[in-house]
Amino acid sequence: MDKQKMQEEQKRLKEQKIQEEQKKQEYAEYVKEVTPKNNLAIQMIKAFVVGGIICGIGQGILNVAQQDYGLDKDTAGSWCAMLLVLASAILTGLNLYQKLVKFGGAGALVPITGFANSVASTAIEYQKEGQVYGIGCKIFTIAGPVILYGIFTSWVLGVIYWIGKMFGIA
Repeated sequence: MDKQKMQEEQKRLKEQKIQEEQKKQEYAEYVKEVTPKNNLAIQMIKAFVVGGIICGIGQGILNVAQQDYGLDKDTAGSWCAMLLVLASAILTGLNLYQKLVKFGGAGALVPITGFANSVASTAIEYQKEGQVYGIGCKIFTIAGPVILYGIFTSWVLGVIYWIGKMFGIA
């Protein structure tokens, strides 16, 4: 009787193991089916082109601001950044920037316009929760860590530079 129960238990365990393996295979097939198939080379070319176009537009703004409006380099750079951020926010509001990101990938997300898009899209998403608790609180969900680490890194590098100057290194 004991031997029969052991055989039944072994049979049940084998069946259970087979079922688990089948589930793993089914899940692997599902993942393979739903995972987008991207050609890395084409994605890299698209990112390069989109990022290059954004940077080219920025360079065009700098050139026009310096040559046509007689602005110095720093002021022209400030205007360039403001105009690129404004354009990104407007395109995000019109739901066009997401299409650009879908096409250009990291090329559209890396420049300053990608950061502006992340802030603007968060504000648009949470506007229904109100001005203070929606937009005011949630707008820094993505921007907050970027700003925090940017400021912290600047401080650390400033301290290193200051110490270097004290010892005559910098």
